[in-house]
Amino acid sequence: MEKKEIKIFRAGRESLEEAVRLVQSTEEKMKEKSWFVAESLEEFDRWMRKDQGWLYVAKDCSSGQLAGMFFVVLPGMEEENLGYDIGMQGRQLYECAIMDTVVVLPEYRGMHLQYEMMQTAERKLHKEGYRYLLCTVHPENKFSRENVKRQGYKKILTKEKYGGFLRDIWMKEL
Repeated sequence: MEKKEIKIFRAGRESLEEAVRLVQSTEEKMKEKSWFVAESLEEFDRWMRKDQGWLYVAKDCSSGQLAGMFFVVLPGMEEENLGYDIGMQGRQLYECAIMDTVVVLPEYRGMHLQYEMMQTAERKLHKEGYRYLLCTVHPENKFSRENVKRQGYKKILTKEKYGGFLRDIWMKEL
């Protein structure tokens, strides 16, 4: 595989439509449709407009193409906070960040971009005072499961989420 130079950075709302196209493209190609529940452009934009959503992108420096995207939700007391699912209350809920959606195009897989995007966000979250990182993974999705395990997340519980889809909730304490 040829070595590609990839730049990972936090992007603004102007990059959101291109990032969502990556999400939709990935969703369409998924063999196991229940493994991936994609957010809509409107949902990502809602979080960003409220300063409760961070978009990270991995951009191929030679082609300018997005190789991947990663979205973080900072839900506070909103009902989407996975902290509620695991019994958190009060201040803990404000210290939660949801490691929400991550997509890497097939031609860029194997370059550890999911890991690198998550680590880039994690460093910023730590600086901003977030203490708990939470995410969901389909119980049979060994690729995502191994990725979050390798980053130090621990499985907390399994429950139905996103309209009845079974998910493991994972947490990492900073």
